[in-house]
Amino acid sequence: MGVFFDSFDNTLSASVLAALLKSGWSTLELNSLFMSVTFAGLTVGAAAAGWLSDRFGRRFAYQFNLLIFGCMAVASAFAPSMHWLIAIRAIMAVGMGAEYVMGYGLITEFVPPAQRGRYLGWFGLFAGVGVFVTSLVGWLVIPEFGWRPMFLIGGVGTLWVWWERRKLPESPRWLERIGRAAEAEAILQRVEKEASLSGPLPPFVVVPQTEPRYIPISVLFSRPMLRRTAIAIVMMVVALFGSYTLSGWMPTFFVKQGMSVTRSLGFNAAMMGGWIAGPLICAAISDRIGRRWGLVVFGVVCAGFGAVYPFLRSDELIVLGGFLLVSAVGSFLILASGCNPELFPTECRFRGAGLAQAVGRAGLIVSPAIVLALFNNYGIGGVIGALAGAYLALALLMAVAGVETNRRSLEALDPSAGPDPTQGTMLSPVRPE
Repeated sequence: MGVFFDSFDNTLSASVLAALLKSGWSTLELNSLFMSVTFAGLTVGAAAAGWLSDRFGRRFAYQFNLLIFGCMAVASAFAPSMHWLIAIRAIMAVGMGAEYVMGYGLITEFVPPAQRGRYLGWFGLFAGVGVFVTSLVGWLVIPEFGWRPMFLIGGVGTLWVWWERRKLPESPRWLERIGRAAEAEAILQRVEKEASLSGPLPPFVVVPQTEPRYIPISVLFSRPMLRRTAIAIVMMVVALFGSYTLSGWMPTFFVKQGMSVTRSLGFNAAMMGGWIAGPLICAAISDRIGRRWGLVVFGVVCAGFGAVYPFLRSDELIVLGGFLLVSAVGSFLILASGCNPELFPTECRFRGAGLAQAVGRAGLIVSPAIVLALFNNYGIGGVIGALAGAYLALALLMAVAGVETNRRSLEALDPSAGPDPTQGTMLSPVRPE
């Protein structure tokens, strides 16, 4: 539910900015500034979430971000001018930037190796549903009631989730690695008690407990980790640029080409259904083909659909082609976001994932200017064509230099680890001695 409302608050800009542009309350340049400060806040939030969670715990960082963007979303509904809305959005985005880092990372730390891909897909489904619901609600609400209720709906929902999530358990892996083994054991016993109600538990693999250790962020750029850090950064740059361009700019493009706001938002709502189909595909196949080869396949598919999309002319084909393209882009984003925290050791997992997210989101700060220049000079075809090229390039990179994380324990994926004692088995979370 946290990632659902994060997606809602994050992608409502597509519907809201198109309406603000049509009403004259904003301009294309102010809309671009709104998007840029959003990306700046998301960058800060992603980086801060990584540091806070590795330093003070996953649970603290997870709740702190919700409180920030929930309160700011409610405040946005009462903004007196576009400039005030932009300023509030910058603070709100800091909180939003943490949710994806935290959510994907926690699923990675809690779910057994053989099932991680499935649960990452289900997690992404709620993010996708948030994107689709935002488009649908915007289509229904904005023409009748204006744009302010959009922020109010997202803000109230976010604060409700913040209250409900207050009993979230801490990650046992993080507790064990910082020397709080007794607390980790208590949480694992609680998990085992709940899980045993549905049947016998599989056997545990006992891994010797490590000494508490602190890893500085500089280790992300050391020789054993540099390749993984670079891959994680490139994955998130391409995945975020593609997803935000499609979900954030399509209604504005349609309006600029002469559509009414209502028809534009209807087109967008139909296309954004791909954010539901994409995660379902990931949940079904991710544990079978793995994150690495999944990124290769969907990178090629995104490039193919992107190459065809600008040549579609009828309304039906535009909506169908857009739906398929968004489905592929959504699948790619989930695979990249899920693979990202798997690449890093527990002690720096969230800083590594947060760094990759932060760099990807920093690239989005200048993306509105890039997208606007492409659109003004080459139309929608230029924008989608550039995205297709980026996806194809990343697919080739993953085929040549990617790291396969599928069905491997997080301990075995640590670059300093020895042979994987859990390889090929379905396990509950690893138990310390």
